[in-house]
Amino acid sequence: MSDYPLPYASHDLSGQVALVTGTTSGLGWRFARVLAAAGAKVVVTGRRKERLDELADVIRKDGGEATPVTLDMTDADSITSVVQAAEAAYGTVTILVNNAGIPDAQRAHKMSNELIDRVFDTNLRGPYILSCEVARRLIAAEKPGRMVNISSVGGFHYAGNGAALYSITKAGIARMTECLAVEWSRFRINVNCIAPGAFHSEMMDGMLSRMGDISKAFPRGRVCDPALLDSTLLFFCAPASEAVTGSIVKVDDGQGSR
Repeated sequence: MSDYPLPYASHDLSGQVALVTGTTSGLGWRFARVLAAAGAKVVVTGRRKERLDELADVIRKDGGEATPVTLDMTDADSITSVVQAAEAAYGTVTILVNNAGIPDAQRAHKMSNELIDRVFDTNLRGPYILSCEVARRLIAAEKPGRMVNISSVGGFHYAGNGAALYSITKAGIARMTECLAVEWSRFRINVNCIAPGAFHSEMMDGMLSRMGDISKAFPRGRVCDPALLDSTLLFFCAPASEAVTGSIVKVDDGQGSR
């Protein structure tokens, strides 16, 4: 007979330490607030210190705990330092959300090598290094952990002109999820992935300003609110999802199924 409660579906993250990248706007800003509201102590990271301080203040006013730490995803030393800072503030990071990402916004043959490096480093190399650093510490501490990687439906079909490298790196994030889930399963580290469609964010709103209102082409005629990702994020981070690893959930409002 099962000892689990009925239903076994709590989203209580009390006692967890979460590190979220790319929290200065958009989806990351929302993810950090959601995890804090669920009881986790949250380390908010990004390049714009004033925005990190603002977010930390918002979380504290909401009754949560947050520490802002600047992070450059293209700098391996910065990545190592941010994990050390998180551990110094709250202890071992048990939840990692790899959210930071940038678009290419140029045709592939017109991209400079500098931009190519920046997109690869921010969208794929940096998250890989960060995941390994967090995993290394979880394994040493003999603690279970949850990692949630933010891909995109653009990782599964070409996202449009000027998005080739973005699509490639987001496909890489999805595959990274599957591979690391297998490698770290024995250590009770779950690695999962959310692939959003068009959700309001600084990146998406910038694209809309360049391309016009693309939502009319979507089956439901809308660009979604980031709040609609809360349930998927909490599902992957919740204690009750201990058997879920290597999964990729597309949350695209039917946009990517056309």
